[in-house]
Amino acid sequence: MSWRPQYRSSKFRNVYGKVASREHCFDGIPITKNVHDNHFCAVNARFLAIVTESAGGGSFLVIPLEQTGRIEPNYPKVCGHQGNVLDIKWNPFIENIIASCSEDTSVRIWEIPEGGLKRNMTEAVLELYGHSRRVGLVEWHPTTNNILFSAGYDYKVLIWNLDIGEPVKMIDCHTDVILCMSFNTDGSLLATTCKDKKLRVVEPRSGRVLQEASCKNHRVNRVVFLGNTKRLLTTGVSRWNTRQIALWDQEDLSMPLIEEEIDGLSGLLFPFYDADTHMLYLAGKGDGNIRYYEIGSEKPYLSYLMEFRSPAPQKGLGVMPKHGLDVSACEVFRFYKLVTLKGLIEPISMIVPRRSETYQEDIYPMTPGTEPALTPDEWLSGVNRDPILMSLKEGYKKTSKIVFKAPVREKKSVVVNGIDLLENVPPRTENELLRMFFRQQDEIRRLKDELSQKDIRIRQLQLELKNLRNSPKNN
Repeated sequence: MSWRPQYRSSKFRNVYGKVASREHCFDGIPITKNVHDNHFCAVNARFLAIVTESAGGGSFLVIPLEQTGRIEPNYPKVCGHQGNVLDIKWNPFIENIIASCSEDTSVRIWEIPEGGLKRNMTEAVLELYGHSRRVGLVEWHPTTNNILFSAGYDYKVLIWNLDIGEPVKMIDCHTDVILCMSFNTDGSLLATTCKDKKLRVVEPRSGRVLQEASCKNHRVNRVVFLGNTKRLLTTGVSRWNTRQIALWDQEDLSMPLIEEEIDGLSGLLFPFYDADTHMLYLAGKGDGNIRYYEIGSEKPYLSYLMEFRSPAPQKGLGVMPKHGLDVSACEVFRFYKLVTLKGLIEPISMIVPRRSETYQEDIYPMTPGTEPALTPDEWLSGVNRDPILMSLKEGYKKTSKIVFKAPVREKKSVVVNGIDLLENVPPRTENELLRMFFRQQDEIRRLKDELSQKDIRIRQLQLELKNLRNSPKNN
């Protein structure tokens, strides 16, 4: 019997990336030079937000999507933080509400006006203080309105109920900086990666660790839940310092199901999963490639499809929600690529080539919409519910009617699980101590220079006074 190669039939094997024309890009943006491993970009169906380089605090731009082209240097910014902005995320249910976190230890909630910003915005509708160190990550709960998660360099994850403006739960199982957070479909489980080289699956309301993996051969950086498949995918580095991905069973993290090496580059790999098409996208920080795979339920689980290549390196990528895609062009995913060297934001559409111009139901199943399935009180009481689905055929232009109302509250101590978070500060890390030492050395040098300048000025005045006394007029 002659050998025959096995071919996989897939409707996504010819998906290709299409870069928007220059006039449909966003140009002239001073993208932040911060080396923190985040995307520094967030997008929804109405606005694009980008963290910018600024002096004397942190700021980010919010641009309406239709306002493409060159952005003026004096374009209004959101600039209320006292430290660099490290992460921004749009509320999935209210399109003009965005959360930001910063090195100033705060998380802030901003309400963007209907047509975008007309002047600099410095006042947030809600300021959240609970972390004792800088805050590196924020994530909205996928099915519950007004529940926000934040992860700080104090090794804690705080769960905020924005209806009352207070932290209601604290996850305190990590021993080092938290690198990534990802929810499963109904938000009942939270997966985290940490600098202590461990992958954890946590029940967020109780803070209980359900599964934990010590990754010795595969040093994890990023994690993503693969929809309802009960699997996780992580990206990281192998013991030979090659970029690697690993697939895990969420109920047994003792060993990965598969490990696959990608390449020998050094940049971080960002994973993106599309539960509707079962496609996984891998984008490297510092290179211009986006690889995409199809996830299957049986071995080999991962099937390589194709690769989008670009000579321009990407600093981060924003992802458009499903209801913001152009279904008439058979667009199944859209990235907003940050090109720091050019100050450019470049939309990249992933398109399934089809001849028919009618709505393609096989590539657009019912997808999570813009209505929350739960209230904060329901979720905190232990209720889990799948997201409310919508059809992109009829409902992709539908706008949410939910309005954000900020609670009125007094500033006070933040007590969660009987612990005052602002008083219970963990010991400083070696890097933080070094930063403090160099900062103090710079301050000492600055004060010495000032004293030296004043000393020179005093001598000049003394010389002028002496000359004045010895002048012929005084004699």
